Amino acid sequence: MTENDLLYTLALQHVPHVGDIIAKRLISHCGSAEAVIKEKKARLLKIDGIGEHVLRGLFDKKHLVEAEKEITFINSNGIKVSYFEDADYPNRLKHCIDGPILLFQTGHINLEQQHMISIVGTRKITTSGIAFCEKLIEALKPYNPIIVSGFAYGTDITAHKLAIKHGLQTIGCLAHGLNQIYPKVHKKYMVDVEKNGGFFSDFWSTSQFDKTNFLKRNRIIAGLSQATVVIESAEKGGSLVTADIAHSYNRDVFAVPGRTTDQLSIGCNNLIKYQKAHMMTTPLDVPYLLNWELKDNKKPVVQKQLFVELDDTEKLIYNYLKDHDKSELDMIALGCYLPIFKTASILLNMELKGVVRPLPGKLFEVV
Repeated sequence: MTENDLLYTLALQHVPHVGDIIAKRLISHCGSAEAVIKEKKARLLKIDGIGEHVLRGLFDKKHLVEAEKEITFINSNGIKVSYFEDADYPNRLKHCIDGPILLFQTGHINLEQQHMISIVGTRKITTSGIAFCEKLIEALKPYNPIIVSGFAYGTDITAHKLAIKHGLQTIGCLAHGLNQIYPKVHKKYMVDVEKNGGFFSDFWSTSQFDKTNFLKRNRIIAGLSQATVVIESAEKGGSLVTADIAHSYNRDVFAVPGRTTDQLSIGCNNLIKYQKAHMMTTPLDVPYLLNWELKDNKKPVVQKQLFVELDDTEKLIYNYLKDHDKSELDMIALGCYLPIFKTASILLNMELKGVVRPLPGKLFEVV
């Protein structure tokens, strides 16, 4: 887009009661943001859903003044701007009704790679959550996906760091302008992220930092990706908002199940229970259900996890499955002289450790 187009689009974006959905409706009717601002109010009021409240302040000259200031910031900091109708705007985000009309970007993001997933979860990620996240990204590495997250504490920064560790591109979606970083302790990771991807935001440099920004930011995390993976979550949390948004966009959602007594598994278990997410028991559920294919048509080699610690009961079940190839839950419980409910719980833990996997027909086998 030209600088003149950017000027008027920023000015339209600056109008208090004109959000992304309304802005797109106005632009669609008038042809451009400049045409909207130069149109007569009486004609704009004839557009379905446009009333006095929306147009209040639209013609105030201060919006152009503030837009000029923001362009100065954009140009002086080498920020790339994508307009929602441009070819370089993220394709999947184009299909989101509330996708931002302007997306600000730093780094070296290459969106030609079509495999893209978002990884979200609690800010208080456990060691088990970190281990599963690493196992997930390691298993997906042959498919070369872009890993998207929110650059926040816990699951977000874990996903970004592991993506970089395994040589994958990663994108951090920010809840503030590109002139700052939150949390400040993550500033040390910015260079690596920008070398291996970059940052997206739809907030101006002058935007006030507010908790509600995170909820607005989550629509970008969900909209960019083909699927969203929730690693761990309490009963309430921002990652569940992201999952709900992804579900509303008709995108796939995956949730890692956990014990019903674990506070940080309640959110994931509820997503599965209410059929908003696929139950994820192995990292390869992602490429299988998303129908990803490798360029060389070869299946990725999944290296067995070495030195996994198993307790005596887990070893009993593991040895039973090694001797019987595949077996049903009832038969495993019978063969190991264990109650069925206890066997099911132990098998779930062993799935999370990556030593067994479920099969259709309630069968289990050793990985």
